[in-house]
Formats: sequence, structure tokens, C-alpha cells
Amino acid sequence: MTSQTGLPPQKAKPKRALQFAVAGSVLLMIAAGAMFYFASQAAQKKRVANGGNETVVTINAKSCEPNEITVPAGKHAFRIVNASERAVEWEILDGVLVVEERENIVPGLSQIINANLQPGDYAITCGLLSNPRGVLHVTPTAESEAAAKARPSMVAFIGPLSEYRVYLSTQSSALIRATADLQQAIDSGDLAAAQKAYGPARAAYQRIAPAAQRLAELDNAINARADYFEKREQDPGFSGFHRLEFGLFAQKSLDGLSPVAQKLQADLATLKTQLLAQSIAPEQLASMVVRSMRSLADIRSSGEEERYSHLDASGFAANLEGTRKVVDLLRPLLAKNWGDVLKKIDDASTALDDQLLMLKTDSGYTPYDQVSTEQRKQIADKAKALADALDGIDPALGLTGL
Repeated sequence: MTSQTGLPPQKAKPKRALQFAVAGSVLLMIAAGAMFYFASQAAQKKRVANGGNETVVTINAKSCEPNEITVPAGKHAFRIVNASERAVEWEILDGVLVVEERENIVPGLSQIINANLQPGDYAITCGLLSNPRGVLHVTPTAESEAAAKARPSMVAFIGPLSEYRVYLSTQSSALIRATADLQQAIDSGDLAAAQKAYGPARAAYQRIAPAAQRLAELDNAINARADYFEKREQDPGFSGFHRLEFGLFAQKSLDGLSPVAQKLQADLATLKTQLLAQSIAPEQLASMVVRSMRSLADIRSSGEEERYSHLDASGFAANLEGTRKVVDLLRPLLAKNWGDVLKKIDDASTALDDQLLMLKTDSGYTPYDQVSTEQRKQIADKAKALADALDGIDPALGLTGL
């Protein structure tokens, strides 16, 4: 039998295909259920590991619940649940300084922030930069008062802290000079020269990023990605390095970039002043580079940081350089009684350096969009190993619980 077109009629799809489709749907539902189960079990294990000492904070599109929290001093875990439709961050601020943070929390998922908090009142950010801030009250305990009395002598740390201040001063000056070259290229209308000048300026910032990122408001002006603004790249508040990067490498245009570069220069001058004005406690010296390496491992190794220019690898190398400076300043103290801690740090540092050197080229580093998934994983793993090793500094020097 043929149709009017002269072709045999198409046969109906067999019922078996429909059965396979239904079975496939069932398997997907089972897999999803299994993933949810294992995620729940993992969350439960973390809660047990934290001794039940965990506060859940839910980030919605415009607010956080709760946005006023009271906890006792000491170690406390905060589970940050992202119920919005955007990747967000949550921070604990002591004045202008970042105490702890977790960035790039994916919609529908949660992340843990483990904080060792001293008594006092702190501000907490809530997702987008335009969202209202909350308050974290930390009440004193017998343990926190005892720890304050047992604080080790600070005399041994005067030298390292003073030398780090000098390092911040010289590197901030280098950053301002590099950004002036970038601004000059933009003002002269030379796109190619501006693109070339962006990399050195960005690397100069990454050397001092662990210290700079403690200054929340300035860091947002200088370094915030488009994700944290309501209208993303089109938001009027989007400025700093990544606004320049977007124009130079995504739009390939200098339109509107001169005032952005001028503001960046002014913000960097303020950054230098504030970096030298703010005191750094001994226990913060190691913790800020730990935070930087964890950020590299957990987030930036995916290519989030330099998504338009793909200059991530040179930034990672600059981060490592700044981290090694801190280690070298503390080396004499660690070498006295904690050679094993120092060896772990040096071995992990060398491993990350060797991994990054594999991406080195005659003209700089391989663009990160050309770096394989496996290479990115190796970078993340080695950055995490270095962060774990650096975490041994404060316990070794008697700076925990302060």
C-alpha cells in the first residue's frame, strides 16, 4: 500500500521506544534523588563536624534571612544558602575589613563559612552589593577571655609586620605606575596598547590582593565582577579593573573607559593610603593568604576572574608571589621549632609554581581559555594543598583562638 505521494506510509514508532523513554525518565529521577540524598548526607556530616554549632543564612533576591545574628565568641560555622537566581557572596566585616567571606555561591546550593570570631559587632553583606547589610553580634565567653589573656608576645612579629608594610608600599606604588600606563593608553585612543598594559597592571594588583581584599568597599570599587551588580555589565556601579577588562577585551572598544580608568587610579591611591594606615594583626598575616589560595582553588581556577581577557594564569602567579612573601617574612619564626610545617608549605608552593610554569610562554602565559579542564583541576588541587599547608602557620606560632 502506498500513499498519494507514491511513498510507503511511515510506520508508527514501536512501543518499546516509549518504554525506554519512560524508563530513562525514571532513572533520571532516581539519580536526582540519589544526588539530593548524598548532598544531604554530606551536609549532615559537616553539621556533625561543626558540633551542631552552625547558623543557616538564606540569601534571597533582595534580602537575607536572618539578617541579624547573635553567636558566642570562638569557632562558628555559617551555612549560606543561595535561594536567589544569581551567584552571590556573603561576608563578615569588621568595619571596612573583611573577616571571612564566601563568594560565587551557586543558585540553589549552599556553602559553609568557618569563622573564629572575637567578641564584638560585625556587619554582614547579603548577596548583591545593593542589598541591605545585616549585623552579627558576637558575645564574649570564658574561653575567649582566657584566650585574650594567653595571647603570645607580639615582639617577635614586629619585624615581619613592618617588612610587610614596606612590601605593600612598594607594590602599591608599582601598581599605581602600571595603571597610569594603562590609563595613558586608553586616553590616547590606542586599543592595542591598552590591552597590552592591562596585564601588567592586573598582575601588580594580584600581588597585594590578599591585603587589598580586606578593605571591602575599596575592593568592590576596584575588583568586583559584574555578577555582583543588579544589571551586571550594564550596571552604572560596575567599575574598576573588570569594567576596563570588559571594554578592552569583550567589546574591544575604548568608549567610556577614560573616566573608569581615572576613577580606578583615584581608588588605587586611596587603597595605598588605607593599606598603610590599617594595622594587620599577626594572625591575619597568614589567614589572608590562606583565603586567597582557597579562592584560587575553589573559584578562580575555573576562569571566573579574568573571563574577558583570559589572563588568569599570570594573576595566579602574582598571587603566589605575594603568598611567598608572607611565608618568607615568617620563615625565621617557623624555622626555629616548626621546620616540618615550613617544609610542607615550601613543597606545596613549589608544586603550584611548577604547575603554573607549564603554562609559561615567551610572551607571558597561555590564555586561560586554552587551558584544559585537567590542567585547571591540577591548579585547583595544588592551590588547595598550599592553603592547607599555610593553615598550619597560626597553630604553630600560637596564634589560634585569638
